[in-house]
Amino acid sequence: MIQRLVTSNPSPAYVKRVASAFNNNGANVRGDLKAVWMAILLDDEARNPATVASTSFGKLREPMLRFIQWGRSFGLTSVDDAWKMFDTSDAANQLGQSPLHSPSVFNFFRPGFVPPGTELAKTQTPAPEFQLVNETTVGGYLNFLQDRIRYGIYTGNTKVPQLTNGEPYTATINANYAKEMAIVTDTAALVRRMNLILCAGQLSAATQNIIVTALNQKALPPATAAAVDIENAKLDRITTAILLTMACPEYLIQK
Repeated sequence: MIQRLVTSNPSPAYVKRVASAFNNNGANVRGDLKAVWMAILLDDEARNPATVASTSFGKLREPMLRFIQWGRSFGLTSVDDAWKMFDTSDAANQLGQSPLHSPSVFNFFRPGFVPPGTELAKTQTPAPEFQLVNETTVGGYLNFLQDRIRYGIYTGNTKVPQLTNGEPYTATINANYAKEMAIVTDTAALVRRMNLILCAGQLSAATQNIIVTALNQKALPPATAAAVDIENAKLDRITTAILLTMACPEYLIQK
């Protein structure tokens, strides 16, 4: 549970403290999961700024959890409240993961997996989620996310028309970017918001500057332009800011 919630490589002392909380919640009760969760999430190793700054602390976010975070962060809604979602297991074009589609009863990856040919391999440091990472999955994740962030999700809902004659489909699951629209003309403010809601304030100033510079490469249309063109350009800027944030290392490694 420490690996899934906090860090791939908890210290032996951290594991011992959590195990002790499982064995005794402070009232001589064994197996109190509330006490276990508190021990995991409130431990000094999980919250100490010095620990967070360590290059050996943290874990890679699973693609499926990144996708879920996007939905929760931007108020995803379903047109008929059905939340019908397709299988996203295709690593080349989707997430390489899908709920209830793990290839084994244990998980999508082994808890002791060490990425071969990396700096982690030199010290035999486990990084379980990296078992999902290869040239195919990196590109597949970005391509899948780019379209979903910008156009929403169409899942074959009979109440919503399908793609016909090249016309854009109406998504059945949609994000709400109203708060981002309010600051879209200020790219620095937009990136600060991405930093806050997606990265818990952990994007470096250098990374924020890179994203701001990229967003400023394409100016918004003048006020005299057609309303639909202005709206589309604003959505392009917002969704690009989200995609670039969710592609950067400081987001991908959760601390």
